[in-house]
Amino acid sequence: MKSKSKGMHTASGRRKTAQRALAVASLLLGLPAAPAAAADANIRLVLQITVDGLRGDLLERYRGGFGEGGFDHLLRNGTLYTNAHYQHANTETIVGHATLATGAFPSLHGMVGNVWFDREAGELAYNIEDPDSPLLPTREDETAGAQLDPAQKKSRTQGRSPRVLLAPTIGDTLAAYFSGHAKVFGVSGKDRSAVSMAGKTGKAFWFATNTGDFVTSRYYYDDYPDWVRQWNDRRQAEGYAGKSWSLLNEASTYVLADRDDRSYEADLGGYGRVFPHPFGTTDDKLFYTRILVSPVGDRLLADFAKSLITAEQLGQDEVPDYLSVSFSGVDAVNHFFGPSSLENEDVLLQLDRTLADLLAFIDEGIGLQHTLIVLSADHGMADMPEYLSELGYSVGRLNLMQLAATANRVGTAFGIDEVVRLFYRPYLYLDEEKIAATDADPAEVAQAIADALTALDGVALAAVTDSLAEQVSHPLMAQIRNNHHLSRSGDIYVVQEPYWFLFDKGPIKVMHGSPWRYDTHVPIIFAAPGIKARQIHRLVHPVDVAPTISALLGMSPPASARGSVLHELMRARTNQ
Repeated sequence: MKSKSKGMHTASGRRKTAQRALAVASLLLGLPAAPAAAADANIRLVLQITVDGLRGDLLERYRGGFGEGGFDHLLRNGTLYTNAHYQHANTETIVGHATLATGAFPSLHGMVGNVWFDREAGELAYNIEDPDSPLLPTREDETAGAQLDPAQKKSRTQGRSPRVLLAPTIGDTLAAYFSGHAKVFGVSGKDRSAVSMAGKTGKAFWFATNTGDFVTSRYYYDDYPDWVRQWNDRRQAEGYAGKSWSLLNEASTYVLADRDDRSYEADLGGYGRVFPHPFGTTDDKLFYTRILVSPVGDRLLADFAKSLITAEQLGQDEVPDYLSVSFSGVDAVNHFFGPSSLENEDVLLQLDRTLADLLAFIDEGIGLQHTLIVLSADHGMADMPEYLSELGYSVGRLNLMQLAATANRVGTAFGIDEVVRLFYRPYLYLDEEKIAATDADPAEVAQAIADALTALDGVALAAVTDSLAEQVSHPLMAQIRNNHHLSRSGDIYVVQEPYWFLFDKGPIKVMHGSPWRYDTHVPIIFAAPGIKARQIHRLVHPVDVAPTISALLGMSPPASARGSVLHELMRARTNQ
């Protein structure tokens, strides 16, 4: 949805005028009028916070170091679901964000992975790439920065949009329910996190690691709003040139004080394995990437969100607005240092302070009594295999090329040379034309390959996706089915054993993406006036988040949602 005006979303008075005009037109034409307010008229802003890579047990691990206004405020004043788990198998960033946004499984919303094979084009596709929606430049001289995100490396274009998202989001549902009067925004350190949460009717901004600016695409705007240009012109990221990421507190006070120097952590081009971590200078291609792999990226995101709230006047009338803020620092740090590192603990302690500042800002300008806050994560994170080996675990790293070679050897037995067309975790794609050119039964070939892969050390299961409905014996099959989309998923889904890594070579040392509990476990917190402060330990799922937000606003859930309303929240509010 494209805006041709910088001021499309401006003063609340303009929206109220539009509402009155719509109401008059509805009466004259005999149409139902747009609702004037949410079922709970106190809610003026839905603030959906996603902490990328926040495993469900980390808040408790570090709670002693939190201040009063951030995570601890939500834990003391909201309802925490401690046993929330994703029900799909490929726990990657776009998959989790799209699931939180839509309440649907990947089988319906279509985002089966950060990358999938475009069979028609015959090449890999990045999840939100769109050549028809080029990025809007923020500066005349934009040079390409270092790109360490393995998913973005597969992108064929810099254009971005939500067009390939197949299910409506909570923001889309809100916009429809309030006849376009609700403002919907998504912001993040990552493009896919912002775009998926904003949906098709909202607007998205994300941090660019080649400029330090927050950017968007032509899908959303023809030109940047003035407030975005003003924010970017302040060049806040550049103010960290020559500085370092240092610990927030005295090292001895940390739970993981002895986890600062481990030989298997990554040194990001001179960033180092121990504190302090130097950002370097702005002419270093890794400078803005290091900013993102630190608490600073989250701090900049929160500051940008505050500017957005003010400029777009969110939460200033009776129609509730929606803002998704997806913090990327925890995930970025985890990929290089692991979730059991001193870096992981410090980035969360500093995010706690950043979150406290953002909530205080919202309280002053809108009022937390008018804000529904929902916090969760898109996935968890495994610990490094090397760290677990030190503890006595039998783990390792799987070589994708060797797995593909095993599959090709099986194909040779059927008279098929190079039967694997592509293997990009977790899916293996077979060459259908080569199989069809032989007398071999395609189902028999696929099953023989799956059996051979399952027999390998480190592989828990290789499942043929064409026959998922028939494979009911394995406990992981339901998660694989929930992840399966007919045109985007591969022919064989490969699951590694717990704590084994199924990952390409590269600078990243730790990866998520498995169906095991450490990757599926995330926190879910709801906080708003009328919601009780308590912990709920029953099993719930992130697909429940969007239907519950909808219920609290008096709306039907997003069209494709498969989750259930978290009934404890509804009872709590009814009893007020």
